[in-house]
Amino acid sequence: MKMFNHHIFRLLFLSLLLFVFSTSRTNAGNPEKDNKAKGGEEPFNAGKMIIEHITDAHEWHIMKIGETEVTIPLPVILYDNGGIVIFSSSHFNHGEDAYNGYKLELEGKNKGYIVKVDEDGKVIENASLPIDFSITKNTMSLFISLILLCIIFISIAQCYKRNPNSAPKGLQSVMEFLILFVRDDVIKPSIGKKYERYLPYLMTLFFFIFFSNLLGIIPFFPGGANLTGNIAITMVLALFTFTITTFSGNKSYWIHIINTPGVPWWLKIPIPLMPIVEIIGLITKPFVLMVRLFANISAGHIIILGFIGLIFIFGNINIGAGLGASVVSVAFAVFMGMLELLVAFLQAYVFTLLSSLYFGMATEEHEHHEEKAH
Repeated sequence: MKMFNHHIFRLLFLSLLLFVFSTSRTNAGNPEKDNKAKGGEEPFNAGKMIIEHITDAHEWHIMKIGETEVTIPLPVILYDNGGIVIFSSSHFNHGEDAYNGYKLELEGKNKGYIVKVDEDGKVIENASLPIDFSITKNTMSLFISLILLCIIFISIAQCYKRNPNSAPKGLQSVMEFLILFVRDDVIKPSIGKKYERYLPYLMTLFFFIFFSNLLGIIPFFPGGANLTGNIAITMVLALFTFTITTFSGNKSYWIHIINTPGVPWWLKIPIPLMPIVEIIGLITKPFVLMVRLFANISAGHIIILGFIGLIFIFGNINIGAGLGASVVSVAFAVFMGMLELLVAFLQAYVFTLLSSLYFGMATEEHEHHEEKAH
């Protein structure tokens, strides 16, 4: 176990060093694009750097070598004028060029969206935006997480199928520990006897969030995407939990919402105060799931990027100050990276635990007995 921990710490430290290197190369500045100002270079914009790293993109940025951007172009898929248009995002040249009547807008109200342009490359005002089904960076990261999940669990299932009575080894032993922990300590106590009905969804939920969080910590391809820090992803996961909870609710569950036992009648009729409160609670539960995962993962990335940005902020003031700040910044970034490993597990655990509790509340059979006065 000690050797395993040493390997984890070495991998994390190497990943953070590569992250520092790639960030410094990326933000060293392009004199033709980012650093034009009076007298030469514009001060380093930490906010812009952070936003570019945590938001989605139509290409997967790897690093910058000199003036050359090393990226993986992703397919652009648009639905416009009743037809589908497909081409590579490399035609946009990082947003500098237009292609086939479309352009990736880098500023203004449509920043980050693909807009229509005329023959001269000027944006057509008041033109409707095409419907964008493109494979973006987060979408690609989603596919990578799903493929990784399938590869790992199919291989583990094959191991159990070949040797059902043998002790687990290697990755199989690690995954078995996590699977048993989630099943026996999270799902089963929260739901009760009917837990097996929800086991496939909750297991998939836990490991998808966990693997996506871990990939987000790795600063180089195929990691580095802020998948679970994208509110659209967390919203869909929360909606899945909300839908399953709603359709799983038994008679007792809905009675407690519409006609809560033990509550004075004047809080239900004529003003249905308690039912309104309970219905608001139904909506806030998935909302809390969505915001908690999104905020915690995004905050971790922002803090680490903020520490790295301090190096360039002080470096613009003085080279010595930049070198001095780099020692402190890298130390804090390493600490935050280790903390992010814990957060990656905790957020998957909390999301699965709360989903299990919601399912348990929806399927619990309530027995009401008259209380005797003491």
